[in-house]
Amino acid sequence: MADLTTEYLGLKLANPLVPSASPLSKDLDMAKQLEDAGASALVMYSLFEEKIDYEEEHMARFLHDQAIGHGEATSFHPPPTDYISHQDEYLEQLQQLKTQLDIPIIASLNGTSSSGWIHYGKELQQAGADALELNVYYVAADPEETSRDVEARYINLLEDLRQHVTLPITMKLSSQFSSIMYMAQQLQAAGANGLALFNRFYQPDVDLESLKVIPKLELSSSMESLLRIRWVALLHGRVKLSLAVTGGFHTTEDIIKALLAGADVTHLCSALLHHGPELITELLSDLNAWLEEHEYESINQLKGSISQEHAIEPAAYERANYVNVLDSFSHPTGVLR
Repeated sequence: MADLTTEYLGLKLANPLVPSASPLSKDLDMAKQLEDAGASALVMYSLFEEKIDYEEEHMARFLHDQAIGHGEATSFHPPPTDYISHQDEYLEQLQQLKTQLDIPIIASLNGTSSSGWIHYGKELQQAGADALELNVYYVAADPEETSRDVEARYINLLEDLRQHVTLPITMKLSSQFSSIMYMAQQLQAAGANGLALFNRFYQPDVDLESLKVIPKLELSSSMESLLRIRWVALLHGRVKLSLAVTGGFHTTEDIIKALLAGADVTHLCSALLHHGPELITELLSDLNAWLEEHEYESINQLKGSISQEHAIEPAAYERANYVNVLDSFSHPTGVLR
C-alpha cells in the first residue's frame, strides 16, 4: 500500500483529503462520519463577524433597549439568560469537535474589521483550533479603491492578526488578483503559512418577474478544478507555503492532477454534499490503486512532478497554451465551416 501521508500548515496528515468549510461540520455525528470515512483533517464552517454584529444589534434593539421611555417593559419581556450567540455556538462546536475527533480541526474566520479579525482569531486559538483559515470574501466594487488598496486589505489584516495569533494561518485567496504570484509572496512575507486556492464568489441571479436580485447557490463541477490546478502548478517551488486547492474537486482524477501540480491537500465540499462522507473512502481507495498501478510509493514522490518548475513543457501553463487550445477546436460533423 502506498504512503498517502502529507504535510499541511505544519500538520502531519494521514492523507491529502480534507473536507472544506461547509454545513457538514455543524453536525457532530456527521463530522465523526467524515473522520471514520478517512478525512485527514476538517475545516469548520465559517465564523462570520457580520452575523455576530447583526445579532448584537437586534439584541440591543429588541431586548436591552426595550425599556427606554417605558420602565415596565423589561418585566414584560426580560432579556433571556440562556441565549446562545453565533460566536458562542461556534466556539462550543469547535471544542466538541476537538474533544470527539482525533484529526486536526481548522477554524474558518470571515471578518469585516481589523478589530474583528484579531478578537475572533484569538478566541478561536484559545478554543483549541489547530490552524486558522482566513476566508477573506471581499468583492472590490468601489471605483475609488485601487488594486493596491485591495491587496493592502489582505496584507494588513494578516500582519495585524499575526501579532496576536501563533496558530498556523492559511489565506483563502481569490483568483481575481491581477498578480497572484506577487500576492502569494507578499502574504508569505506577512506571516501566512499557506494558501487555499481559490475562494468561490457566489453570483447573484435576477428574478425576471419581481426584478429582484436574489442569492443563488450553485455547487461546483470538476471543470472548476482546472483553474486551481494551473495556479498550484505555477506557485509550487516558488513560495514556501503550504498549498491547498478548493473548488471543483469531485473525482480521484481531479485529486491526482492537483497533487501532481504541487498541492499538499485537496479540499472537498460539493462532492461530499452530493455523495456523503462515504465518498472519501472510495476516493482514498482509488487514489491508492492509481499510485500502485503507476509505481509510486508515496504522495510525496509524485507531488509537484508536473508543476511548471518540473513540467516537460513549462510554457503550457502560460500564454503559449492559448493558441494551441484555439487551434485544437474542430467543428462537429455536419456543421458548415
